[in-house]
Amino acid sequence: MCTASAESRSCLASSDRSGASSSIDLVRNSDVLGTLYADVPPLDSVRLRSFRLDWRGPTLTLRVDLPAYPDPDRIPPEWCERGHDTLQLHVQFLAVDDLTVRGWLPTVPVAVSVAELTTRRILVRIAEAGFEFSFTSSDSLIVGHISSYRVTETGSDEVPHTFVSRLDTRLFTSLPGTHESTFYQ
Repeated sequence: MCTASAESRSCLASSDRSGASSSIDLVRNSDVLGTLYADVPPLDSVRLRSFRLDWRGPTLTLRVDLPAYPDPDRIPPEWCERGHDTLQLHVQFLAVDDLTVRGWLPTVPVAVSVAELTTRRILVRIAEAGFEFSFTSSDSLIVGHISSYRVTETGSDEVPHTFVSRLDTRLFTSLPGTHESTFYQ
């Protein structure tokens, strides 16, 4: 059953950017999320599935489950028919520097905070009990590999996914293995 939630009425990543715009304004291709959400949910309670570093750029990609599912009137009917309840996506950060990682990926939702720095740079921080992750990057973010699925009782995302991108839809019916570099770039 698909129902709208009050949680889906806020903006992506409440940030400590002096009350300025939200992090959705940093996303270069935010129109993709705009088709699914009237107001994109904040990143204050996302499930961090993975992160990938790439020396080109250098870039860092977070794979996260958003804290609120889109309203039923904004999603394809087959997502409701399949009982989907979770939206997953990749957020790519460019020109990454000052990377710090301590601990291990938490199994509980985490808050991703974004603070504006000087000259088109941001500080991204994720902190949870036993886990600290921070870096600086360009203030230009890219979202991609958006998919919908039904999370299991154990919280696993190793189930069939339905992808937004036509190319992802043709190539994948679930998350590909980590050897599939084109998906994780």
